[in-house]
Amino acid sequence: MGKPATLPCVAGIGLRAPHYREVLDTLPPLGWVEVHNENFFGGGAALHTLLKVREHYPVSLHGVGMGLASGDPLNPEHLTALRELCEAIQPAAISEHLCWNSVNGLVANDLLPFPYTRESLAHVARRIQQVQEKLGRSLLVENLSSYLSFSNSEMTEGEFLAELTRRTGCGILFDVENLYVNVRNLGVDAEAFIRAIPHEAVREYHLAGYSVRDGCLVDTHNFPVYPEVWALYEYVLQQIGPRPTLIEWDSDIPALSVLMAEADKAQQRMNAGHD
Repeated sequence: MGKPATLPCVAGIGLRAPHYREVLDTLPPLGWVEVHNENFFGGGAALHTLLKVREHYPVSLHGVGMGLASGDPLNPEHLTALRELCEAIQPAAISEHLCWNSVNGLVANDLLPFPYTRESLAHVARRIQQVQEKLGRSLLVENLSSYLSFSNSEMTEGEFLAELTRRTGCGILFDVENLYVNVRNLGVDAEAFIRAIPHEAVREYHLAGYSVRDGCLVDTHNFPVYPEVWALYEYVLQQIGPRPTLIEWDSDIPALSVLMAEADKAQQRMNAGHD
């Protein structure tokens, strides 16, 4: 399986290009940072900047393009680029979404859902094992925000994730906001999801803000964390316990101070669980 995730159990932020220079110039007190893998595959100035950041903060690599559930074979160039990035950065964790994104060589720039069947489980488990063998590292798999469900699913997403961890030794990146989106959009039972996943496999949490479009919650990562998501996060902390927690903000990116204030809110809630 390879190296496990070793993030510090504190709050961090998603580091995006608008804040690179400020972070390196001021070295603010950040617990850790997460970046998207694909932004650094080309090397050059972007990778040079990330290497500088890595001198001061733990870095988590978060993938958005692998498509663990896709029917197409895993892209060998993508995997090689990711392995080289891991070797350069020595990340504290590496994660991917539980989704598909390609068919017959055509790649969709999206994180697409699939039915939770025994066939899908065997397929995704094989691919996770291939990735972990290639990287020599344990992978964290993230639960998905979704806008439809499949009538032929044979298990819930939580049950699917639980069996994935058993078969592959992978960990879980528990996106609390994604779960809340699914509760509102699809009627998912949040408590049942939390009971289903093995708590010891949860290595990281994500928090973000969603948009509302025609009554549907959309996982856009362009608002502060909503009170309802904070409340769910507090419940998760009670049930599972503190884990490294990330504030995601990927569009309409605010000042760095805003992200740090959101991370501080998460840290306060993590600390309250130990009082």
